[in-house]
Amino acid sequence: MNPLRLAFFGTAELACASLNTLATSPEFTIAAVVTQPDRPKGRSLQLQPSPVKSAALALGLPILQPDRARDPAFLASLRVVELELAVVVAYGQILPKALIELPRHGCVNVHTSLLPKYRGAAPIQWALLNDDAETGVTIMKIDEGLDTGDLLTQQATPIHATDTAQTLHDRLARLGAELLLPTIRDLVGGRITPRPQPATGACYARKITKEDGRIDWSLPARAIWNRVRAFAPWPGAYTFLPLIPQPQLLKIWQAEESDLPPGQAGQVVTAGPEGILVSCGQGGLRILNLQLEGRRRMNAGEFLAGHALDAGVKLG
Repeated sequence: MNPLRLAFFGTAELACASLNTLATSPEFTIAAVVTQPDRPKGRSLQLQPSPVKSAALALGLPILQPDRARDPAFLASLRVVELELAVVVAYGQILPKALIELPRHGCVNVHTSLLPKYRGAAPIQWALLNDDAETGVTIMKIDEGLDTGDLLTQQATPIHATDTAQTLHDRLARLGAELLLPTIRDLVGGRITPRPQPATGACYARKITKEDGRIDWSLPARAIWNRVRAFAPWPGAYTFLPLIPQPQLLKIWQAEESDLPPGQAGQVVTAGPEGILVSCGQGGLRILNLQLEGRRRMNAGEFLAGHALDAGVKLG
């Protein structure tokens, strides 16, 4: 049997595990890796390749970087390839109908939620923010909507108390890659009947912004703890430490809930090597690992050795 000829669409780090799985399988020939154009990054604003482009270069795969997936010249280049399937993982653009209909077996997408829950850009973060007990990956047929296509396969995974957006991202990337090959085999072999997404339970996971990371201490401690987990590593959950001559941004990397009688939200109750206990709208948050702007990340004991933080100081 000849290898299945496919194009891989992806940009973010999340897609690299799936790309590597497909590229190292003799069942497939990757005719093109399609990723977003290089973008300026860092203080120097030098152009940097996407994680998927870097992975494709290492694998020796052909790369296409159209500004828009609906560009006529780009679509013409794919028609020449005579694709049998397109696989999309964290690409960053909605594919036009002309592209969706191009491969013989259509286009499939690996999405990091149990659809129809959390359609959109940030399903991992919103699962943590909403204190969900589980999440998972969905592989679906792509249509012209935003994550609205027919379902092919799904795999659930529990969300652990130790999970952050980073650990969940890495686990879901692996789960998606593991589920991808058998799903493609069954789809091409006619052993899967795509099924419409349920009419109920759909919600949209909007893109996270840097401003989302600022902590509102009037929230319950559990909600703030979930924000710390959901925003690690980016944008980071942060507050401001009242220093002279001006407050400084304080990023919180690790924390835990703590029972605490009602107090003034944002006020430091105790500070020691075991953590910095802050009063919340309900309960308290014990900060275990933190980072002052421009400094290195450190545990509470290390931080307090260089920065006095007395009870009564109010974070904001």
